[in-house]
Amino acid sequence: MGRRSRHTPEELRKLAIQSAHQIIAEEGLEGMSARALARRIGYSPGTLYNLFDSLDELILEVEALLLDDLEDRLSNLPAEGSPADQLRQIARAYLSFGRENAKVWNLIAQHQVAPDTVPAWYSERVERLVNRIERALARYPSPLRDNAQSLRQSARVVWAGLHGIASLSTAEKLSRIAHAPADELVDDLIETYLAGLGERRRDCRL
Repeated sequence: MGRRSRHTPEELRKLAIQSAHQIIAEEGLEGMSARALARRIGYSPGTLYNLFDSLDELILEVEALLLDDLEDRLSNLPAEGSPADQLRQIARAYLSFGRENAKVWNLIAQHQVAPDTVPAWYSERVERLVNRIERALARYPSPLRDNAQSLRQSARVVWAGLHGIASLSTAEKLSRIAHAPADELVDDLIETYLAGLGERRRDCRL
């Protein structure tokens, strides 16, 4: 445990976020509390509330760390290949990342806050993930190329499906509703969605 005098407020804030991440990675969200975190870093619970407006804000910071790590993983994917190949690469990396960070990943689904309290910096991280899918879809020959609003919506549909499969998989609940592994389900999601876009393109030509 560090002495209080050894940490600036910014250093202590970072220490609290990193330590909260460790607690959740070890014990899940149920193991996370202001008292548990205070014990781990050697400060009082009151000190934490001087650094964060609420425990929810602190947990959102932990989620932001996770999303940053996922973004780093996706940024290292190869840029070549067809739109379908790129979407499959994103999906497989998404699933792998969730499995490797299961307890913290499940935090995103378990931790609920009011929509109007989600900070802009958190929404921006989610947007970066969705934008990767949007860029891949933009290369696919479909009416989406000429409709930015439809392209953004389609990217969110694919992301929501992918995120749902990943969340069910890491929570070990996928087998209750599906008899295929997560990898096969996301492949089916991508192939079916792109096939639908292809049909929409043919309809537009008629």
